[in-house]
Amino acid sequence: MIEKFTNNQLKWIREPKEYTINDNQIIIITAPYTDLWQKTYYNFINDNAPVLQTETNDKFFSFIVKTSFNSSKRFDQCGVAVYLDSENWIKASIEYENATYQHLGSVVTNNGFSDWATTEIPATINEIWYRLSRRGNDFKIEYAYDGKNFKQMRICHLNNADNYISFGIYACSPENSSFKAEFTELKITECQWHEHV
Repeated sequence: MIEKFTNNQLKWIREPKEYTINDNQIIIITAPYTDLWQKTYYNFINDNAPVLQTETNDKFFSFIVKTSFNSSKRFDQCGVAVYLDSENWIKASIEYENATYQHLGSVVTNNGFSDWATTEIPATINEIWYRLSRRGNDFKIEYAYDGKNFKQMRICHLNNADNYISFGIYACSPENSSFKAEFTELKITECQWHEHV
């Protein structure tokens, strides 16, 4: 099973002002002060980032996408997301930090509290592939620089992901900035996260 992430399946959670969608490419121009975060450490809530998703009740699948970006301001980010509601969601992305390094990381938010797991990568990287896999309520996030050799970022559980879920892409600029995020090679496949035996 390999399916394209087709346009007629897509639905915006907060439609951005500037974007383009065609059969092979999705472009989002981020707006300043947009983000996804819930409470932890900062004690504030940001729930205004645009997310473009499709819905499924398939409990075993993988979603793959290539992201290309020209971010240059702190926390600029684009990547994959599973957004159920404002208090239960997952995101994975590269977040720009400075001219030397950026953070490859993921956030899991359950019951209104976010975490943030990261590793530093060079600031010169401006494209990456993500593979998001589902096994019931559990998810695996992987990344690859070449679209082939995926490495694990995280395994996590998401509350309320019992049946239908929504998943897809997002882009945002938490501070006073804007950048172009490009998404290509979107596809849905058989679950590449195999059962542990």
